[in-house]
Amino acid sequence: MAETATVHASDRDVDGKAAWWRLAASVLLATIGGVGIWSSVVVLPAIEEEFGLDRGGASLPYFATMIGIAIGGTLIGRMTDRFGMMPLMIMGGLMLTGGYVLSSWVVHYWQFVLVQAVMIGLLGAAVSFGPLVADISLWFRRRRGIAVALVASGNYLAGAVWPPVIEHMIEAVGWRQTHVVIGLVCLSTMLPLSYALRRRATAFSDGAKIDRSPSAAGGDARLSPFALQALLVLAGLACCVAMSMPQVHIVAYCLELGYGTARGAEMLSVMLALGIVSRLASGWIADHIGGLRTLILGSIGQCLALLFYLPFDGLVSLYVVSALFGLSQGGIVPSYALIVRDYFPAKEAGARVSLVLMATVVGMALGGWISGEIYDLTGSYQAAFLNGIAWNLLNMSIAFFLLIGPRMGSQQAARDA
Repeated sequence: MAETATVHASDRDVDGKAAWWRLAASVLLATIGGVGIWSSVVVLPAIEEEFGLDRGGASLPYFATMIGIAIGGTLIGRMTDRFGMMPLMIMGGLMLTGGYVLSSWVVHYWQFVLVQAVMIGLLGAAVSFGPLVADISLWFRRRRGIAVALVASGNYLAGAVWPPVIEHMIEAVGWRQTHVVIGLVCLSTMLPLSYALRRRATAFSDGAKIDRSPSAAGGDARLSPFALQALLVLAGLACCVAMSMPQVHIVAYCLELGYGTARGAEMLSVMLALGIVSRLASGWIADHIGGLRTLILGSIGQCLALLFYLPFDGLVSLYVVSALFGLSQGGIVPSYALIVRDYFPAKEAGARVSLVLMATVVGMALGGWISGEIYDLTGSYQAAFLNGIAWNLLNMSIAFFLLIGPRMGSQQAARDA
């Protein structure tokens, strides 16, 4: 069958060669587009110095970018259910290119924040996260957990690759010229790769269904689709407020402790590289025990790692704790996509997965900003770590409630075979 931008894939393509090629392209696109998440973290000290900001003010570009990604991911997720991924991915690549080039010319701080929020976040990086994860979930049944984990690892791959490169370039040529180079890289890679997403999965069926009703599970209580979606949104928000503390502020934290920004960038890379290992392992685990139990395992591990940051602030200790943090929390975010696909119809995947992942992005934005404000108020990051632990406990409570509380019986019984 000839393949064009309007061709729909068939059921036989699920878990097939076309699905794996699409997965490879999606991981690359997520990694490249993920620069929109991490560039503002690395550039934070330079922005703080150039515009004369405090730590909370310098954290605002990251907050604005993540809010843009959250809103954009939700809107674009709905659009992918209707139009497919390729045209939206092309738009995302063009917006990232224009955003980075334009940000290199800004004169005022508010201009920098605006470009980060709208072009780099809302219309750019947003396409390469939630919508891509939702899209790949439609192409796999037997290996859905690992496929979703791989695409969701794209933003961690971006965090492992981009920060040291950006840090080196900033030291060599300054942050403005670095942004121009980032834009050109996005243009030359994302547009060609977008062609791999030209086929659409809207013809796929959900296959054989699994009865997850309360009667089948032995319970009577039910959660409505709205209630389940709301709880998943709150859980996603809470876990990522906690997750953002080390990820957003480790560079600034190392600077405060006297270790320098380069050490912080290295710790961030270690954290996110091991997060990839954790994310892939969690995908394999989720294929065996389900997304909800995988979420609980990751949430417990993340909470313990956050606790270790409180007593250990030596250079070697921080490398070790950052590695443990990366290994513990990588599987949390992909678990939400798997839970949604377990309990809602495939035709709603783009909208519902993107909505929950939007909450995780909002959590990252909120946590990154709150941590900066707490630092400004207290002069220390200790209280910020405690704040992250409190949010993590909320996430754990919701996950355990969903596991042992009311059965999720009003879902659409739509998990694929």
